[in-house]
Amino acid sequence: MTQSASEASPQAPSLPNGPGAAAVLSAGIGTFALAVLAVAGDKSAAIKQALNFYHPTGPLSGVTTLAILLWIAAWAILDWRWRKKNVAIARITTAALVLLVLSLLLTFPPIADLF
Repeated sequence: MTQSASEASPQAPSLPNGPGAAAVLSAGIGTFALAVLAVAGDKSAAIKQALNFYHPTGPLSGVTTLAILLWIAAWAILDWRWRKKNVAIARITTAALVLLVLSLLLTFPPIADLF
């Protein structure tokens, strides 16, 4: 007879949830960075000029480039810090969802125009 994996080793090591939580939170950070940079680029001439990395696309090139770099940096740092840890995944997911909702709101023109 064969035994299932859970019966064969009742004390199987569990994987830490830190790396997954790092990916989730960094996605929220990246989307929020994208929204903040987009609003800043629209509202400030100096920031708009600084974000103009490639002239045919205008400041959008800098907005997306910096947001991607911030997302990857956040992911790398959080993954490094949480690699072998179990973290409060519910709180981290809530924070990521709040950042996502805020970023969606910031890209909505009537709300972006308030700044």
